[in-house]
Amino acid sequence: MEKKVKIGLPKGSLQDSTFDLLRRAGFDVTISSRSYFPAIDDPQLEGVMFRAQEMSRYVQEGTVDVGLTGYDWICENGSDVVEVCELIYSKATSRPARWVLAVPQESPVQRPEDLRGGIVATELVNVTRDYFARRQVDVRVEFSWGATEVKARLLDGIVEVTETGSSLKANNLRIIDEVLTSTTRLIANKAAWTDPFKREKIEDLATLLHGAIEGREKVGLKMNLPAARLAEVLAILPAEKSPTVNHLADEQFVAIEVVLEESLARDLIGKVRRLGASGIFTYPLNLVIP
Repeated sequence: MEKKVKIGLPKGSLQDSTFDLLRRAGFDVTISSRSYFPAIDDPQLEGVMFRAQEMSRYVQEGTVDVGLTGYDWICENGSDVVEVCELIYSKATSRPARWVLAVPQESPVQRPEDLRGGIVATELVNVTRDYFARRQVDVRVEFSWGATEVKARLLDGIVEVTETGSSLKANNLRIIDEVLTSTTRLIANKAAWTDPFKREKIEDLATLLHGAIEGREKVGLKMNLPAARLAEVLAILPAEKSPTVNHLADEQFVAIEVVLEESLARDLIGKVRRLGASGIFTYPLNLVIP
């Protein structure tokens, strides 16, 4: 039998962005609406879907060899796993998720200590308890089954996750403090990490996923240019970029190609055009691996 690596993929809010990232990394991933077993066009990968909240426990127990989940749920579960790499992506933006302590705008509470003796609702119970324990603030932390923003007015406060803060503002809530910042992590089972085949496969996967993230906001920029203006164009390219320069059949011209952020390419096109560049075009990138 061919060796396989079992990979846990997050079902729920991270599912679509994770599948998109895998596709950018070169994997074709498909799943029916009622299935928990996605098909991946790599015979060495066997996928299964779990909620992100549970993923680190299943990785630690060896149910899967490797998985994608948030740092917040690794902390919440106290899971003993190998953190292979950090992957900056989430359900809505490229920003880290923030678990924040929030109260209604009209609340007199101004700092965590003002909640002493009160009740705080959250899905991130263990992390929240540790947060208050470190500050020696005695509060009762209750698990929230959902609609946590609503409970801020029924109890004394909430600890809720936010990326943009829009939901908190819509519910007229005020942030008191940041409890935890979380990003997505690729994590591995410790026994799987010691297996040479599995470790190599997991490391290759990490490289591809990092490359897919790097490629999201970058483009290739290519142009033809009079050779006499080459030094001027190189001077306005970002200093950390090393372009490829090729001589054309007409030795008075060169072709330049460089990978850079899409916003930089947009700003440069007018400048290089005025320096005599022609045949300018950009193209999208799926992977950028340093």
